[in-house]
Order: sequence, then C-alpha cells, then structure tokens
Amino acid sequence: MTNPALDPARAFVGAPCVHAHALGFRPIHEGDLEFLCALYASTRADELAPVPWSAPEKEAFLRAQFGLQHRYYQQTFVQADYLLVICADERIGRVYVTREHGDIDLIDIALLPAWRGRGIGTALLRELVAESERTRRDIVLHVEPNNPAKRLYARCGFALVENRGVYDFLRRTPQGAVSSE
Repeated sequence: MTNPALDPARAFVGAPCVHAHALGFRPIHEGDLEFLCALYASTRADELAPVPWSAPEKEAFLRAQFGLQHRYYQQTFVQADYLLVICADERIGRVYVTREHGDIDLIDIALLPAWRGRGIGTALLRELVAESERTRRDIVLHVEPNNPAKRLYARCGFALVENRGVYDFLRRTPQGAVSSE
C-alpha cells in the first residue's frame, strides 16, 4: 500500500476535502475490516432484498463476497490508495484509487446509507477531477449499468467507453486533453 501523504498532487491528501462536512481520509487497516464489510453489505442491500434467503444466509453471502472483493483489490491493485472517508472522527465510507497504469483508476467509492444524497460523493469526485486536471490524466472506472451513481458520473464528465458485460467502463478526460483510450 502506498502512503498517500507522500504525494501532495493526489486527491484526498492534505487539507480536508472542500465540502460542508469537512471530510478527512486515512488509509484502511486490519481493524477496519468489520466496518468495510458492513459498508459493502449496505451497497448490496437493495439487490439482495428480493432474494428469499434468511438474514443469516444473506449475511454469510455478503461476508464471503466482501472477503473475495477485498482480497481481489489488494492483490490486483497493489499500489492503490485504500482510504476511509472520515467525518467528525466517524468512518462514513471508502474511496479506493490507483494510478498504476497511467490513468487514475477509481476502483471503488462507497458511503454509508445515512451519508448518501448529501453531496459527499460529488465532492469526492470533484477532488479526483481536480487531480485529473492538474496531472492531465484520465479517470477511469467500472460501474454496474443500473447503478444510480451513473447520473453523478455523467454530471462529473464521465462518458461510456463500452459495456463490459456486468459493468460499464467509463472515462473522464481532462478538459482540452485528448483521451488516452
């Protein structure tokens, strides 16, 4: 894991994110896994609501899926910044970003349900867009085609590159730059 504090050109470093909630960030650690699992489960609640499993079955499934996702991210994106989003000393979300292959790759962004719809996701994306503009690097991400966050990505200048099965691949190119795709 890289130390994001070493590169002030990166988003989510230094002064709190410019937003009404004065967000802070810190690298995840082993003690955050229960929180991260609960956060992950909150992002899948609507999807699992119609599934006729008991609550313990859904919880076991979500724990297993979180574990697989977490290991995949850690093994695939070795140099990524795995950051918790903090507000008033409370963990409210996560943002995972890597810059390993030239682009800024937004691996994952998620907020607890109580913190969604308050403009925080927009503030986080704007900070990443500012980094993209400063460094002249594209931002790329994968998102499920029916994810409501696609509206936010469109407002922030992301465009569909291609559908990759269960995910849409989106890209945002800095203003005045030519896409690297």
